Amino acid sequence: MGAIDFAKLPHIGEPLRRKEDYRFLTGAGQYTDDIQLANMRHAVFVRSPHAHANIRSINKAAALAAPGVVGVFDGADIAADKIAGLPCGWLITDTNGQPMKEPPHPVLAQGKVRYVGDHVAIVIADTVENARNAAELVEVDYEPLAAVVDVRDAMKPGAPALHTEAPDNHCYKWAIGDKAAVDATFANAAHITRLDLTNNRLAPNPIEPRACIGNYNRASDEYTLYVANQNPHVERLLMTAFVMGLPEHKVRVIAPDVGGGFGAKIYLYAEDVAVTWAAKKLNCAVKWTCERGEAFLCDAHGRDHVSHAELAMDKDGKFLGLRVHTDANLGGYLSTFSTAVPTILYATLLAGQYTTPQIYVEVDAWFTNTAPVDAYRGAGRPEATYLIERIVSRAAWELGLSQDEIRRRNFITQFPYQTPVALQYDTGDFHACLNKANELADVAGFPARREASKAKGLLRGLGYSSYIEACGLAPSNIAGALGARAGLFECGEVRVHPTGSVTVFTGSHSHGQGHETTFAQVVASRLGLDPSQVDIVHGDTGRVPFGMGTYGSRSISVGGAAIMRALDKIEAKAKKIAAHLMEASDADVDFANGEFSVKGTDKKVTFGQVALTAYVPHNYPLDKLEPGLNETAFYDPTNFTFPAGTYICELEVDPATGVARVDRFTAVDDFGTIINPMIVEGQVHGGLVQGIGQAMLEHCVYDRETGQLVTGSFMDYTMPRADDVPSFTIGHVCTPCTTNPLGTKGCGEAGAIGSPPAVINALLDALAPLGVKEFDMPATPHRVWQAIQSAKQ
Repeated sequence: MGAIDFAKLPHIGEPLRRKEDYRFLTGAGQYTDDIQLANMRHAVFVRSPHAHANIRSINKAAALAAPGVVGVFDGADIAADKIAGLPCGWLITDTNGQPMKEPPHPVLAQGKVRYVGDHVAIVIADTVENARNAAELVEVDYEPLAAVVDVRDAMKPGAPALHTEAPDNHCYKWAIGDKAAVDATFANAAHITRLDLTNNRLAPNPIEPRACIGNYNRASDEYTLYVANQNPHVERLLMTAFVMGLPEHKVRVIAPDVGGGFGAKIYLYAEDVAVTWAAKKLNCAVKWTCERGEAFLCDAHGRDHVSHAELAMDKDGKFLGLRVHTDANLGGYLSTFSTAVPTILYATLLAGQYTTPQIYVEVDAWFTNTAPVDAYRGAGRPEATYLIERIVSRAAWELGLSQDEIRRRNFITQFPYQTPVALQYDTGDFHACLNKANELADVAGFPARREASKAKGLLRGLGYSSYIEACGLAPSNIAGALGARAGLFECGEVRVHPTGSVTVFTGSHSHGQGHETTFAQVVASRLGLDPSQVDIVHGDTGRVPFGMGTYGSRSISVGGAAIMRALDKIEAKAKKIAAHLMEASDADVDFANGEFSVKGTDKKVTFGQVALTAYVPHNYPLDKLEPGLNETAFYDPTNFTFPAGTYICELEVDPATGVARVDRFTAVDDFGTIINPMIVEGQVHGGLVQGIGQAMLEHCVYDRETGQLVTGSFMDYTMPRADDVPSFTIGHVCTPCTTNPLGTKGCGEAGAIGSPPAVINALLDALAPLGVKEFDMPATPHRVWQAIQSAKQ
């Protein structure tokens, strides 16, 4: 079945209410911290108060003697059991042909700590309170060292070195594109726009903090790890094969209900390994639940790029070449996918929606005394979009063009389109997105609204962002050639029960996306069922055959496609059973709306009859078919999917105070086929709030001298609230994806990708009369006020 036919099926495009919301709204959800096991103890981690220090000694005696304590372990104990360090899942090759520098990432620090919050010891007791009190008794003798937290300092000669494997703090230099061709293009350009910018560091802050419970069964020599995680099979693979050296079939990882992830719950963390290891050591279940203050310190952060970009154009504003250099902050250690974010997931998107014929990108990645940096909602795509959309609007202003006109002159119009940075876009309609955004945003009425703001002593600006992202990371063989240390396929099992109801086992994982509803709609549409007859199972390596989890907006396009392939097998077998019941050839059997019929006759049987026959095979072709109706399929995409769109932000600024307020925001997206528009709209709204939060409020700040995290609580790290954003205007264009059977492209990250440059472009448009030309996120009142005052000097 092709994407066009799929989109016409019942339930596709219906805004069904989410099936899972009943249990969440009635308090019946089960998150990791809700799980209570017999003989369970509680863990608290001793964390480094220093950004950089040698560990002279650790004295555990007082902690071990404290009430309720059953165990205290440090890095030496972990090493004694030959537990390896945490692996990085993506190998980047340096421009010199050598592999990146990959220092060890110990589960518990061994001899040195490298950021505030680094894991030093684990204390396990009968209650959280007793574990916390005992942790205060662990005596660690530190030798403080000079720290470096900013990439601009980390690269300086003589900067404090974090790792002996990287004495200059440099992990790798990576590049893509033809440098000589780009340099020649710039030499002949009529106009060059230059831009320096910083993409600010963010803390993910999912509503549910991380948690994990390790358990060990002596009788079967099996481990179970309950964990708030986005991809339990990958967690198991990394922990067994690379860290603990365990047979994979002896470890079960269960990710129950998960309250948000945003990328921060993709990774294998030290806490997950520590509680699993300690469970066998102490012969008891060990639970750890992260506190919010800990999350700021030890969850992987996002973004933190410093870039210089140059855009070469002809006299009419036609793009000729783009040249970019980025310094990426990796933090104190390599996280699971950290090395792919500023390379494969960033530089390959710098073509944007434009026909720029020559692009060269160079990336230097650096270690600093900060928390590891990894994928955060969008993962490289927001960084790329922010850079390209900022410099495109900047070029428009320099050439005296409107922001939409310069985009129109450079949009890609012919597909498929091969970019100069490896990707090939299969389809899209960028002009349609821009036109619809202009219409919905009432851009024609902007001059009048600007004058009305001026009459109130306010400045009003308009900002554009035309983003494109790559989702459904694929295919595995290409990703492997680019350094991926895992496959990027997905698995789906469709189990039809004798009564005709269905259970689907998917390797994708839901942590707020609504998979239990949208996947049920897909299956119900194919089999002629009501979505209430379809249950979705995910998040358990003991029940799901295999899977790569949820990230990169891959669930419906990759996980859904695997389910579609399993449904193809179900339909093919069911037709054979139906043909036997109707005494016909299966080649003459049609299937639609839950009924099998013989072409040219009035013979019909229902899907329910076929399902029952498969399990009660009294009238059944046992010589040709096995009983049962249960099929599994794996799907490895042939290409990325490419959601795209145009966002328009309109904001007001009070020049006296620096307060900026987003007044109107319009988002037009092309997500291909939409399964459930209500869920898609919710995903877009959430992404927009996160993107506007980055642009206006959020900023993870370390003290440049001490390495202390200054923004370590919600008192200092500002999260967006309802009154920080307007009611959004949402629109859609549909060009179905050509590389998967559903025609879907993914929607979970778009809002966070396209919104930050739209906001900052609007801010710069508002401040242009005051002479402000440069501004880096976030647009807090103080920073905006400072920019205004600096422009006056």
